[in-house]
Amino acid sequence: MIPIIRPDWPAPPQVFACTTTRMGGVSQADFAQLNLGDHVGDAAAAVAENRRIAQAELGLPSPPVWLQQIHGTEVVELPCLQTPISADASWTAHSNTVCAVLTADCLPVLICSRDGKKVAAAHAGWRGLLAGIIEQTLSAGQFQADNTLIWLGPAIGPQMFEVGEEVREAFIAAQKHSATAFVASKPGHWLADLYQLARLRLRASGFTQVSGGDFCTWQDARFFSYRQNPQTGRMVSLIYTQGVSESNLN
Repeated sequence: MIPIIRPDWPAPPQVFACTTTRMGGVSQADFAQLNLGDHVGDAAAAVAENRRIAQAELGLPSPPVWLQQIHGTEVVELPCLQTPISADASWTAHSNTVCAVLTADCLPVLICSRDGKKVAAAHAGWRGLLAGIIEQTLSAGQFQADNTLIWLGPAIGPQMFEVGEEVREAFIAAQKHSATAFVASKPGHWLADLYQLARLRLRASGFTQVSGGDFCTWQDARFFSYRQNPQTGRMVSLIYTQGVSESNLN
């Protein structure tokens, strides 16, 4: 079985969620090993085999619905006939439909209702986070604050994510309490805590059942990190509700 990270949250048993690591695939060089991104310059055949490995070893009921992520706030409901799908989040109320986002420092956010009937996955880089991708995902799926669990998956940690003054000012302008998520590093630069920024925005929207936020993709060799090496692969964070497959009904 390929190594995975499982959320530390009280989700119902029918909800499966995880983030892959970079181990267990066939990609070479900077993309070694389990690169699942088909847009980063890796060999197409290697990516296809990695995706086959992931689906088979994780026992997924269907292929993940891959998004063309654009660091925006577009959210799509699955299943979706559109192809390709340009969006940074997806949600579904259908069992066996796999929501997925690719990351390598950006923040993956997995969401489920407490009854397991709805799930969602969002890709939140700082631009998407600032623009409201998490709030848009929660709104699109009509998730209720008192009935929703949220997990913040592996992202670049607060000791390694350096940004300019303009990024800090933009977050503070949107939410003044965001100032607590920045620590001065050098003149005109700040270390930003993506996890804290996400929690602050969620708390402002009434969502407090938030887990995770204790990884650093830069410092942990299990993960790909774009900030450390721009030519690198991508992990997938995915979530779905397990249901009775059509083959079991025949």
